[in-house]
Order: sequence, then C-alpha cells, then structure tokens
Amino acid sequence: MEGVRVRFAPSPTGYLHIGGLRTALYNYLFAKHNNGKFILRIEDTDRTRYVEGAIENLINSLNWAGIKYDEGVFVEEGKIVQRGEYGPYIQSERLDIYKKYVDELIEKGYAYYCFCTKERLDKVREEQKIKGLIPRYDGLCRSLSLEEAREKIANGEEYVVRLKLPPNRDIKFKDLVRGDIIINTEDLDDQVLLKSDGFPTYHLAVVVDDHLMGITHIVRGEEWLPSTPKHVYLYEAFGWEKPTYVHLPTVLNKERKKLSKRHGDVSVEDFRKKGYLPEGLVNYLALVGWTPEDNREILSMEELIEEFSFERVSKTGGIFDIDKLNWVNGHYIRGYDLDKLTDIAIPFLKEAGFIDDEFINERYEWLKILVATVREGLSNVSEIVDKVDIFFNDKVEVEDEEALEVLKWEETPTVLNALKEEVENAQEITEELSKTIMKKIQKSTGVKGKKLFMPVRVALSGKIHGPELVSIIYLLGKQNVLKRIKYIENNHLK
Repeated sequence: MEGVRVRFAPSPTGYLHIGGLRTALYNYLFAKHNNGKFILRIEDTDRTRYVEGAIENLINSLNWAGIKYDEGVFVEEGKIVQRGEYGPYIQSERLDIYKKYVDELIEKGYAYYCFCTKERLDKVREEQKIKGLIPRYDGLCRSLSLEEAREKIANGEEYVVRLKLPPNRDIKFKDLVRGDIIINTEDLDDQVLLKSDGFPTYHLAVVVDDHLMGITHIVRGEEWLPSTPKHVYLYEAFGWEKPTYVHLPTVLNKERKKLSKRHGDVSVEDFRKKGYLPEGLVNYLALVGWTPEDNREILSMEELIEEFSFERVSKTGGIFDIDKLNWVNGHYIRGYDLDKLTDIAIPFLKEAGFIDDEFINERYEWLKILVATVREGLSNVSEIVDKVDIFFNDKVEVEDEEALEVLKWEETPTVLNALKEEVENAQEITEELSKTIMKKIQKSTGVKGKKLFMPVRVALSGKIHGPELVSIIYLLGKQNVLKRIKYIENNHLK
C-alpha cells in the first residue's frame, strides 16, 4: 500500500491504558506491514485532565513494549523533544494553526459563534430529557449574523465556536472493520470546535492535524465511531480528501465489560510492575480482537508485522483473559535470555528483602541458576518471590499431609543421615557434587526411586513437588542443607 501514514494520538491524562497500547500496536503493525510511517502525536487540548509526567510515561511504555515510531514526540536525555517535518506534534503548541482553520469555517458558513451560558445549556438538556428527546444543542445561536456575533465578542461576551451541520443529511463513510456506515445529521449535535479558553476540541484538532500530517488511515477505538460523521463533514467543509477509518473493538474483561481499574490491572505500568515481559504482553494483546490466518498463538513482533491485516480484526469486543496472558507470558519466560530474566527478577528479590546490592555483586551467577531453576513455574516474574523463599530460610516448615507422610517412611532417617554425611565431608556443594550426590547416597544406602528422592526433597523444600533436586541442593549450599536436615531430625524424626 503506497504512502501509508498512521498515528497514535493519546492524551496525557495518566498511565497508558492496556487498550491504548493495543491501539498503538495495531497502528504500528499496519504501518510496518505496509512499509509506512507511524507517528506519535500528543493531544493535550483538554487542560483540565493534563497530568504532569504522563507524556514521559506514555513514551516509556511504548519503548518498553518495542513499539517504535518514526516521528513525533520523543524523550532524549530526560527531555521531551520533537522530530519530524510535520510538527509541532503536541497540540497545545498548534493553537495558531487551529484558529486559522476555525476562522475559515466561520467565513464559509460551516461554523458559528455560540454565546449560550452553561446554565442555559444545562436547562435545555434537562427539558429535552423530560420530553424523552436526545439531549443536544438547540441551535439558538445558529441564526446570529456574523456582524451580531462580532459585536458581542467586541463587548467581551464569552463564546465558543460550533460546527454548523446541515439538516437531515446522510453522512457516509467506509470503515475497514465495520464496512459502510451511514449516520443522519438529525442524530448529531452541533459540536463545539473551539472552547471559550481558546483551545480546540478534539473534533477540530484531530481533523486539522491528521490532514496536515498526511495521515492516510485513522486507527482508533470504537468509542470514537459516533464522532466520525462530524469529522467526515469537516473534511468535506475544508475541501480535503478524507482518510480511511478503522474503529477497533473495545478491550473487555471476562464479564464482557470495559476494562476498568475497579476490576484489576488496566495500565501498561501495572503489568510491567508485575514482571510481565514486553514480548509476552504484546503477543497476547495482538490476539485480543485479531487472529492470524493459521490461528497461531505465539508470534514474535516480526511475525505479527508479517501477518497483520484489518480484515482479520473482529467487530465485537476482544476479551482480555488474564489466564491466557499468563500462559503466553509463561511461554516467553521459559525461553527468555537468562541474563535479561535475572535482571528483571532482581528488583523483586530485593523488594522482598532476600538480596541486596552486595549479594548481587558477589553471587550473580548463583542468582542466574536460581532464576533458571524456578522459571518453569512462572507466569510473571513477580511470582519468583513465592517460588524462591525456600532458598533464603534456615529451616523449612512441612505442612502438606503427603509430605508429612514421606517423613514417616522407614527409609527416611537412613537417607537423610547419608545425605548429611556426604555434605559434611564436602568442603562445599559444587554444581558437580549436586549432580552426583544422590547416586552416592543410593550406593551407600541401597535405597532408590521415590524412597530415595522424596525424603530429600521434603527435608530440603517442605514439598513433594518443585524444582529439580540437583538445583535445590546446589542453591541451598552446605550450611543450609545441614541446618534443614537437623531441623527435620529434631522436629519430625524423633
């Protein structure tokens, strides 16, 4: 597809929502699939909702997820910078541009000044509700001449500028996901285009920016679908060619309701803090509303780019299933570069109080083996804290009924005594010793199979299932193995 240009245009109102990340991802995949350009623009015209630091968070989240954009707003050396030939890419820096186009619409008769107070508008809407009508502006100021309006402005009256929609007119456009859409202007409102504070509304700014930045495809959430006819009409009013529209299904929870903070994690930051890998989250998120032709569930970013098309995006909301995310993320954890995975795990181990900087410097290789030992059972990296506590305690509590039964076996004291002797005779437990020690115990005791392995596992971990026994023995080290055997002997074998 020639000259594809798409944009992700979030508002800096807080952390990036998981639904926003999916919108950015689909824009990125479509652009890269078509050798096009992907732009990041910041829509900050609603100053009442602006959150300090939100732009940096948005950019950091996109970078973390591996969603690279070609032009727009960047963070470099802690500063916000803009790169590209269509800037500024921050809407609050484009106010003069919007004013020029608002004036053009007024001169052409496609927009008008409105002087109605908030109190009057509230009263009109209340009356409409009582009559069972759709609340909308009643058009009182549409009939004002330009001269009358300018006189009011000269007298200091506060105003907004509204779009003047034609009566009873079908507005048509094609959506790549939903097909042909027709909405009559009788079902629409004379939208405010310029607010009383001089800032444009989303509806004006988005049309002006998308046109001037050469955007060919507008890919956004379906919540904007009711506004699109107004945007299409604005393109017509300006005499511009309208872009192609793509409205994505909403990301829903298992109850088929919109994801919200009340129901758990919803921001990219939430998932990042829990130790989800960017590859796992992006892979899963791509599948929330889209499927590849062969229905594969594990796809790298390169494979997603190769496979992606809007033809396979669902019309209905995509269900965000945390269990499925955990499955996908677990797959990536098991195959992840061990050094990278260890570095991701370290902050969780530090926060739990298991390790400090000195420990990390002195025993980084040990930490890598620890991570490799427990990674099989992880669906996110934060879970490592619960999996490794057995390696940081002097004793182990045996609470499981089956594990307690193992300690009652006739062979258990013999096996544990043989283990104790082997460990006491060793200067330290090396990786080599941990691999051969069970064979030595088998040879000296004649005990084999589960009667050999189960007592050792329960004595050292308190459980009958878990990481490989070789790793447990090595990671615990000489002193901890001896302490645990002694604890079991004193509390369970007497």
